[in-house]
Amino acid sequence: MEKPTLVILAAGMGSRYGGLKQIDPVDDKGNKIIDFSIYDAVRAGFGKVVFIIKREHEQDFRECIGNAVSKHIPVEYVFQELTKVPEGFQIPEGRVKPWGTAHAILCCKGVVNEPFAVINADDYYGRSAFEELYRFLTTHHDDEKYRYAMVGYQLGNTLTDNGSVARGICVTDENGYLQEIAERTKIVKTEDGAAYTEDDGKTWIPVGLKTPVSMNMWAFSPSIINELQNAVDRFFAEEVEKNPLKSECFLPIEVDKLLKAGKATVEVLHSADKWFGVTYKEDKPFVMESIQKLKDAGVYPDVLW
Repeated sequence: MEKPTLVILAAGMGSRYGGLKQIDPVDDKGNKIIDFSIYDAVRAGFGKVVFIIKREHEQDFRECIGNAVSKHIPVEYVFQELTKVPEGFQIPEGRVKPWGTAHAILCCKGVVNEPFAVINADDYYGRSAFEELYRFLTTHHDDEKYRYAMVGYQLGNTLTDNGSVARGICVTDENGYLQEIAERTKIVKTEDGAAYTEDDGKTWIPVGLKTPVSMNMWAFSPSIINELQNAVDRFFAEEVEKNPLKSECFLPIEVDKLLKAGKATVEVLHSADKWFGVTYKEDKPFVMESIQKLKDAGVYPDVLW
């Protein structure tokens, strides 16, 4: 049986964080959040890791993460670059922002041909989430529809005290399948829960803390790659001209379109673990404390690699 691959989204510079947070240590041994995710993936049975990065970060990534990890699991690098645009399109003048997570996964075309999981580099997902993804990827196959999955987390477990976050808010049916996913780019903690805004804070819409959200942790068959090619072509034809410097092609939105078209199902898997991540510099002490507690509980060894 072909082992599934772990694809790690690591091309974002971390503008809110103010640096390349993917290679910032979160313990006194120099381990990064990404190391814990890869450790969990190796333990779960994944067969390869693919990093999606900016080309200019390759040397830093190899030195800080890839070289150590590659002794335990095969590693490949894919580059998300502004120049990777559909034929006939130009890069808008002044554009520096990457084209989004759907475009990032499309950059794996030709490299990833097996079932695969997708995660963010700067999020801690927990051991059970990788076990759930591995189980799904090794037991489900496309039939008359694409069979995908995502790991859902309770919104309240994914907020920070230090600013707003972007989350995909999920609606599921009684059987635990995703019905729709709405990308909310500005969600904050409030006195009585959480709320999001779509008009730069003029109005706020409350949302429950137990609402399931996507943390960009997905399980896909290779069929998603061709669908994302169509999505990115459409995005350049319809969206880039409207907002040339900031428009992005988001993976959750494209999955949502496949759901609405009846082409795919997405089973929502649930992790028993608490998510945490470093969105802002101020989040780091909490993350370091959480990692130390997991080590003290025996979930991780003191030195991972």
